Amino acid sequence: MLVAPPASVAAASAVPEVVLLRRAYLLMHTAAEMAALYEAQKTVAARYVHATARGHEAVQLAAAFLLTGADYAAPYYRDDALLLGLGLRPYELMLQLLAKRDDPFSGGRTYYSHPSLRREGLPVIPHQSSATGMQAIPATGMAHAIQYLEYVKSEKLTAGGAPAAAPDPTPPVNPLVLCSIGDGAMTEGEVSEALQMAVLHRLPIVYLVQDNDWGISATGEEMRAMDAYEFAAGFPGLHRVRVDGADFVSSYNGLSEAFEHVRQRGGPALVHAKCPLLGHHTSGVRREWYRGDDLATHQQQDPLPRLHRRLLQAGALEKDLIALAARARATVAADWALALAAPDPDPATFADHEFAPPAVLAEAGERAPAGADKVLMVDAALHAVDDILREFPEALFYGQDVGGELGGVFREAALLAKKYGDRRVFNTPIQEAYIVGSTAGMAAVGARPIVEIQFADYIWPALNQLVEELSKSCYLSMGKFPVPALIRVPVGAYGGGGPYHSGSIESTLLTIRGIKVVYPSNAADMKGLLRSAFLDPNPVVLLEHKGLYWSKVPGTEDAKTIEPAAGYVIPLGKAAVAQAAAPDRLRAGDTCVVITYGMGVHWATAASRVYPGRVEVLDLRTLNPLDWEGVLAAVARHGKILVLTEEPLLNSFAESLAGRIQTQCFLQLDAPVYTLGAANLPAIALNVELEKQMLPSAAKVAKVLGELLGY
Repeated sequence: MLVAPPASVAAASAVPEVVLLRRAYLLMHTAAEMAALYEAQKTVAARYVHATARGHEAVQLAAAFLLTGADYAAPYYRDDALLLGLGLRPYELMLQLLAKRDDPFSGGRTYYSHPSLRREGLPVIPHQSSATGMQAIPATGMAHAIQYLEYVKSEKLTAGGAPAAAPDPTPPVNPLVLCSIGDGAMTEGEVSEALQMAVLHRLPIVYLVQDNDWGISATGEEMRAMDAYEFAAGFPGLHRVRVDGADFVSSYNGLSEAFEHVRQRGGPALVHAKCPLLGHHTSGVRREWYRGDDLATHQQQDPLPRLHRRLLQAGALEKDLIALAARARATVAADWALALAAPDPDPATFADHEFAPPAVLAEAGERAPAGADKVLMVDAALHAVDDILREFPEALFYGQDVGGELGGVFREAALLAKKYGDRRVFNTPIQEAYIVGSTAGMAAVGARPIVEIQFADYIWPALNQLVEELSKSCYLSMGKFPVPALIRVPVGAYGGGGPYHSGSIESTLLTIRGIKVVYPSNAADMKGLLRSAFLDPNPVVLLEHKGLYWSKVPGTEDAKTIEPAAGYVIPLGKAAVAQAAAPDRLRAGDTCVVITYGMGVHWATAASRVYPGRVEVLDLRTLNPLDWEGVLAAVARHGKILVLTEEPLLNSFAESLAGRIQTQCFLQLDAPVYTLGAANLPAIALNVELEKQMLPSAAKVAKVLGELLGY
């Protein structure tokens, strides 16, 4: 029998058992009819690959019935029954299946049962990838944001320290996150990172693991040493529940227990549901290719006849159940006809929603206030974050070693944890994927994360999240879920940092569409760009050169500048002339321009002293979006161009930019576009003399400038 649902579970309270079972029966038939129709119409339905819930319907519907409009959900690609249980029409799911214009999730841009939804009364479902384990990190980030914003409300944190609004006398149910995942995906390392953080911070999240013993064509025995329930025992504090995922009542009762545990803030929970796989893995990997006799075994656990028998035992009439099945069949057929006739997307909209509109459109605030002192670049960054945390209670800052006493290995977060508390400024484990991927979930709930990767050389474990979760979210959700996340990354070589603390990574980042990449060269730009990056509604990676932090490297004294006032901003995508050529030399036509960024600005200005008045230095400041208009104007002024980078030159952003200039500005050029970068080697050597041989320098730049000016 169904247990009486907890009072806090508003979606199911006071619903008679037979009514709930009948609702489940109708929707279970609806999901099954959809799967059968897709198979019968496979020449049309399988044009784009899809998977269905067939065999998983019972546990998915149980979960859907327990979710409320206050909650958040991260379904996986087999969860179409869950979406039906939330109230979505078959027609809406079919629009996505057929990649139609009015697909409510993505406008025809992403796969079936890959939802992203903001709809009154339903859980918020942010965009996520194909959900083969990666979704666990953003989902856990959602739970972390829920917990943090509850703390903000309880502490009455508001901008400027003013008291918050009075609490609602009838607060809604405590929200939670449902993360749905297949058992095969539980073997992903990123899932372990998510579970670690969920337990460490006692986050309000339920992990629903649907275990059908298959991962495409590999069996559970081949893929894992234990199932998810057994694996979860290694995370003390993670509440565990086993259910029969093919039985609606077992699923509902077990999930009710888990949901109540989480709503009462007892910490995270994991529900392991054993389910049969009755359909294909996907429409592109068909069951007849690999299942053999296993399919007949799974069919014995079909949740539909099991629910049918239970309803009869509860007093339902056979004729009424037949009528419900017929109603489901008719709804599916009618919705299919409507979906087939629905319009396709307008091809002209293909590029819409790469980014959400920027928040900062023009430079504002005081760049050089009267009486202000000069400041180091590292301190400008610290002060900018301090200003943000003071003004925006939704902002928080985390990463490796940024909290506690240390405040970052470069002291770039010094004393912030003491000032704002360890709920807002805190250390994470060595989990780059979690640090970056959690920002997508944080942002979806309303928190504004600033995170740090300790060294650029350690960002690679985070690329999966950066590419699959953050960069695609705005585009694939049609702008519903941009990810306002600021990711700080110390980069660059100086003085023997060696192969794992000296890397430059901008070219790799710039192959990822949907993120912005910013690279300041001085303290004033650091403060203005960091704030703009925080305010931007898109993912921004801020590259911070370690050799410029303290202006100790010879030739980098100009990185130390007058400190701008609080609130100073520079729009992203706007280059600056760091050094202009002399007007008389410009009129004489014997000048050139160095287009560069970061440390390159300082190499170029030092090198230019050999050629007084003849060298302009254009500091790009933002690499994506690139100030192409600024580049065109500089090319038109000079006709001779050097593109300078610290990265190895071969196949770099610098070479790409040089090629673009050569192609689009050919008639304005007085010489080939020159390039200079580091040696094309896989790492920076530890020995400082070897490092010098590998990297550009002012002397090397001066030599190239001589060749260019004399061309």
